[in-house]
Amino acid sequence: MLQAKLASKKEDGHKSTVSISERLEIGGNEVVILGGPCAVESREQMETVASHLAPSAIQVIRGCIFKPRTSPYSFQGLGVEGVSVLDEVRQKHSLPVITEVMSVEHVQAVLGHVDILQIGSRNMQNFELLKAVGQTDLPVLLKRGLAATLEELLMAAEYIMSEGNHRVILCERGIRSFDSETRNVLDLGAVVALKHLTHLPVVVDPSHAAGKRELVADLARAAVACGADGLIIECHPEPEKSVSDARQALSLEDMDNLVKSLKPIAEAIGRRLINTKPNFSVVAGLHGESQPNRCRA
Repeated sequence: MLQAKLASKKEDGHKSTVSISERLEIGGNEVVILGGPCAVESREQMETVASHLAPSAIQVIRGCIFKPRTSPYSFQGLGVEGVSVLDEVRQKHSLPVITEVMSVEHVQAVLGHVDILQIGSRNMQNFELLKAVGQTDLPVLLKRGLAATLEELLMAAEYIMSEGNHRVILCERGIRSFDSETRNVLDLGAVVALKHLTHLPVVVDPSHAAGKRELVADLARAAVACGADGLIIECHPEPEKSVSDARQALSLEDMDNLVKSLKPIAEAIGRRLINTKPNFSVVAGLHGESQPNRCRA
């Protein structure tokens, strides 16, 4: 693997976990579920989502306020005004929050208000952005580019880690194909391969791979079966009315059913789902005291 000195697995058994909060980590024995809408639309929407998901086995709430869209005329997200919505959700419901950033300015805007930074597939090789998130102390979920090789994905992770932030989580979200029946092709072979190539945790996004809600559950179950450390799945109170990626969003009820179906699969391969949410304090931070986020960019 080309100069991936930090991301490459050094020997059999070399495996890293990424701490999200005092009692939650990705890459251990527990399969972690991140769920929520593609885009934050309103305070009311996120309150509905968080109220429903908080008592379940969902450990992290997703919701994006900056949206990279193919068309400049599509909804681009709430922007910085959505920061307060995310912060309110994480504090009220004691759940970590993940959101996407697309620029150094976005990183600065969300620091102190979210718990995981997501780098989307379109920005996997936005090297200045990778350096910027590498200069924070927040976990980074790095999505594979839609036509990226595994070597390119690991070298993107290397950019982040070389800046000092080793809390990187890789994400397989499907790659582009000639076939239009699914939005992308979910490369579960890549999940298995990455487990041999790198010590970093690997999660799967079946929502963007499928592009159709009726395919998401089976792909999610297959991902857990082949060793994914977690899943990031889109769900919405009224999927058909979602302003972004409506076709692939699950209802909150379907999300519940999916999570329940994952338990026996995880147990069959010697892993488990967390049935109750871990303690999470936005005040206490990772080590029981205030943890200011840093960004040198």
